[in-house]
Amino acid sequence: MSSPVLQIKNLDVSFRTAGSTVQAVKNVSFDILKGQTVALVGESGSGKSVTALSILQLLPYPLASHSPESQVFFDNQDLVGAPDSLMRTIRGRRIGMIFQEPMTSLNPLHTIEKQMSESLRLHQGMGRSQASARVRELLDLVGMPQIKERLNAYPHELSGGQRQRVMIAMALANNPDILIADEPTTALDVTIQAQILELLQDLKKRMGMALLLITHDLTIVERMADYVCVMRNGEIVEQKSAAELFRNPQNDYTKMLLAATPKGRAIAQNDNAATIIEGRDIKVYFPRGKTFFGKPRDWVRAVDGVSISCHAGQTVGVVGESGSGKTTLGMALLRLLPSTGQIVFNGRDISGLDRKSLRPFRKEMQVVFQDPYGALSPRLSVAQIVSEGLQVHYPDISRSERDDRMIQALRDVRLDPDVRYRYPHEFSGGQRQRISIARALILRPSFIVLDEPTSALDLSVQSQIIDLLRELQEKNNLAYMFISHDLRVVRAMAHRVLVMKNGKIVEEGRTADIFDNPREDYTKALMDAAIRLKARKAA
Repeated sequence: MSSPVLQIKNLDVSFRTAGSTVQAVKNVSFDILKGQTVALVGESGSGKSVTALSILQLLPYPLASHSPESQVFFDNQDLVGAPDSLMRTIRGRRIGMIFQEPMTSLNPLHTIEKQMSESLRLHQGMGRSQASARVRELLDLVGMPQIKERLNAYPHELSGGQRQRVMIAMALANNPDILIADEPTTALDVTIQAQILELLQDLKKRMGMALLLITHDLTIVERMADYVCVMRNGEIVEQKSAAELFRNPQNDYTKMLLAATPKGRAIAQNDNAATIIEGRDIKVYFPRGKTFFGKPRDWVRAVDGVSISCHAGQTVGVVGESGSGKTTLGMALLRLLPSTGQIVFNGRDISGLDRKSLRPFRKEMQVVFQDPYGALSPRLSVAQIVSEGLQVHYPDISRSERDDRMIQALRDVRLDPDVRYRYPHEFSGGQRQRISIARALILRPSFIVLDEPTSALDLSVQSQIIDLLRELQEKNNLAYMFISHDLRVVRAMAHRVLVMKNGKIVEEGRTADIFDNPREDYTKALMDAAIRLKARKAA
């Protein structure tokens, strides 16, 4: 720890919207020392990501503007308003960034190898073979499985966690002086979270790299950070060393954040409840490579003979590492992916129904997707997004009734109805996730697949959403399939847990049994990783 490698002074950021100006960041000042980890924490919309993007001048100018007093000093140069020629020598080379949403940050038209090689060839002048070798080394560094097969994969062919690992590898490619990590472990399962955090700590020590960590997970902050800045409504309300902050918080907002954690257990379950959905011997295979005649050379067995059932008022949690088949199983049950096996919904076999015959069932089965930004149309307002399902499935209800239900749905997920005329890009990641949940709930379905519904949410909002989901489940007798890598959330929500690995169920049972007395080595490894994440940083 020595002199500051980055200094932020009096940072103000304002955005011009239709007819008004919104101040997103207000008079923010802090330093980052060489080799230091500084954490920015706070609820969604508090200004954390805007502050980070200001460092690299990546805000949507001229819609975004800084006050004349705003300064960001790096290597004795003020980056605020710096020319693109200077910023090109800094972005990705001197300052790397892991973005919050990997699916929207990766080019869908280029393979993983091409995207990673581009930075190496641009900043370091590597040849094709040298860059390819470095790409393999980086993917191995971040624990990417089956590296050879992943090099020619496109982003949509990877799981959420695998895409996040690619983003981390790209950010580390040029050995930067500062790494900005915006929610770096949001989409990762607990085993990979532990590996990535250990990797970042190791790289920071070896390279003398400074780390700006943006996260809503205070467990990670306590373990990783040397210094913490707590943000609320665009301002820093408290900043001090991590040890002092966790030992003696002064601000009421900081105290609230530290106290927020998923609590309670699943609602009482009726053992005689009707079966809402049942999948028998579900298989989803994807072709891998083709022969000269167009036939598959091999198959990726994403889901390999899985049977699952979910009853009214029951939550079935599905856990496992990234790429284990959790999301694919959920999409197959909803008939959003082709599969073999039998799917029975409310007593009706829907396995062989065509698209038109499935339409009446759609309002009864809904999904909250993992990537809230990719799941929301950028051309539609929040009001249009949330109420669209009502227009499709209930075309006869009046416009006023549709608006009333839409407003109530937004209130249910703790969003101010006044924001309903804004568009997805105007919201933080956590706020977009709440919009996705409201869209699913508005149709009052009997079965919802919740694919990482709290991964983008800060802990205080996680607790609110979990309480809300439990309340709605109890009130409406809803069945949930709850996919998550956050074992704290699964324990608070699920009645039963399925543990998946490589497309198969390796263990299943009551939540208490799985957490307190796991039988399989793989399940034990998941639980051990969760314990490692909770471990306090060594003094």
